[in-house]
Amino acid sequence: MSIWLGLAGFGIVFFSAAMMLGLLVLRRKAPSVFRDIPALTRLRKAVGLVVEDGSRLHVSLGRGALTAPQSASALAGLALLRRLADLTSAGDQPPIVTSGEATLAILSQDTLQAAAKFSQQVAFDPTAGRLTGLTPFSYAAGAIPVIRDENVSANLLMGNFGVEVALLTDAVERENTFVLAGSDNLTAQAVIYASAQEPLIGEEIYAAGAYVESGPLHTASLTVQDILRWMIIAVILVGALLTLAGVL
Repeated sequence: MSIWLGLAGFGIVFFSAAMMLGLLVLRRKAPSVFRDIPALTRLRKAVGLVVEDGSRLHVSLGRGALTAPQSASALAGLALLRRLADLTSAGDQPPIVTSGEATLAILSQDTLQAAAKFSQQVAFDPTAGRLTGLTPFSYAAGAIPVIRDENVSANLLMGNFGVEVALLTDAVERENTFVLAGSDNLTAQAVIYASAQEPLIGEEIYAAGAYVESGPLHTASLTVQDILRWMIIAVILVGALLTLAGVL
């Protein structure tokens, strides 16, 4: 049974990759149209203000290990970080990144280094990518001073969080700065919806890369998500009809 599930999973991944490659070709001929997500629109404005006033952008990637399913939201945050680092390259200071998992800290440093090399305007600062703690609350306790003491005017919280995200959103509220937050954890989503200025709900965290123009691959990925969603809905409806008809 596990073998068949593995083969099915591989088939879905292969099918999705094939669709993304096809859409990459088609999207060159047709412009992309997205529904409006106000939180991501305000993020672009907040990043512009960061550059204008010489402050810093803080990105927090949570605690999702790369070997666990929770890594997807952190990887989405890293992709968004790469684009935002490019957008803030004209400013005085590079973004500062906090995380609660060692591999995420290393990847954040690599992302900032790549952005600095590409822009050739801001020198790479290895201390800008920080591991602030290995447990939920030590991670939050280490990230709070960054929010308060590092001249941060905009915060992006995107990754796998737990209830400790409330400490981060509270710290941002006390500093009266911008915050956009999203997580793949349902508990964290509930906390974020109640306490964050600009929450991202559900799969919106995976759409963020396309909305900030991170690249055509992100746009194709967003379209594939919609196609797979409609396919799942169709399978559920067909299964329900066959059950009502007594076939299943």
